[in-house]
Amino acid sequence: MHIIRAETIIYAQLTLHLQILASQLGEILITLMGIPVLRAGNTLQLPSQTLDIAEACSGIRSLLSLMFLSLVFAYFMDKKVWMRWALLAATIPIAIGANGIRVALTGLLSEIDTKLASGMYHETEGYIVFVVALAALFLTHRLINLAVKRFGKA
Repeated sequence: MHIIRAETIIYAQLTLHLQILASQLGEILITLMGIPVLRAGNTLQLPSQTLDIAEACSGIRSLLSLMFLSLVFAYFMDKKVWMRWALLAATIPIAIGANGIRVALTGLLSEIDTKLASGMYHETEGYIVFVVALAALFLTHRLINLAVKRFGKA
């Protein structure tokens, strides 16, 4: 008898929701780029090919990595405990948005050449988008600090 652990169920549910969210954001952004797209669940049908947003493309690894890096960054760069929590919370929309951008970028590149949506190109694109998400986290820290200076003391 195989016993499924609660963590496995939670992880699978979270991953599925992130896959769907990435597909929805990707669909919106691809449409805004003027490329026709049909979405069915976590599958995007483009003129050149079909993109399946796989479990590995859910963004869960980027989200967890970004969360960890936000805690490390906040620990060394800001002594305010509330800022650490704020940056940790900010990683969620940043990572989700970055993953949606990655899906849309994959769709755009696949319209140029279908080979650009897989293999080394796809991996490199993931690293570049992660660096952009990390920069967005640093920018968020800076903007929160500027807002605190301007509107109140913390």
